[in-house]
Amino acid sequence: MCGRFSQSMTREDYLALLAEEAQRDIPYDPEPIGRFNVAPGTKVLLLSERDEHLHLDPVLWGYAPGWWDKPPLINARYETAAISKMFKPLWQHGRAICFADGWFEWKKDGDKKQPYFIHRADGQPIFMAAIGSTPFERGDEAEGFLIVTVAADKGLIDIHGRRPLVLSPEAAREWMRQDVGGKEAEEIAADGSVPADKFIWHAVMPAVGNVKNQGVQLIQPTSSPT
Repeated sequence: MCGRFSQSMTREDYLALLAEEAQRDIPYDPEPIGRFNVAPGTKVLLLSERDEHLHLDPVLWGYAPGWWDKPPLINARYETAAISKMFKPLWQHGRAICFADGWFEWKKDGDKKQPYFIHRADGQPIFMAAIGSTPFERGDEAEGFLIVTVAADKGLIDIHGRRPLVLSPEAAREWMRQDVGGKEAEEIAADGSVPADKFIWHAVMPAVGNVKNQGVQLIQPTSSPT
């Protein structure tokens, strides 16, 4: 985890839970984002703080600094990111939030893999902790971002051993603050993490495995799993 998620609502559906309009430097857009199958290697709307205001930028999902000679990384472990030589600068100065409806995981079922969609039981959006190379507004020149993950527990481990670090709206806002240091960010993440028992999941169509497929049907329960 996390290798695929859904970001389909309007910007306001996510932003309204985080900050008043005066605290954002983000143009109003009533159109749904409409991405039900977000994959690594694509630009994703990423939320961060600059000049005490929230900004929304399209940032590449995947981190590969110039010296890295392997495929881009898409996740960073919470347990080591804050002290890792590779990730510590991002943890210190490049904290952001990737908002979503939920995420996908695959579980082996015989010789096949069944995809599941995992989301909050109360239907609220999720706010995944992310770290990346700033400034995020660089666009095409950016090295990208990673989603922070933690160990799964309380049932979620039945689907996958890792899950995204999902923060409460209040913790998500604190996580992005520029005046918050790395050590304090660790505490925010630990105290503000949404517990596993707040999530539910259901089997979805195997069509989600093809990154070209989109549509609300990809996150709906399927009557004929693999």
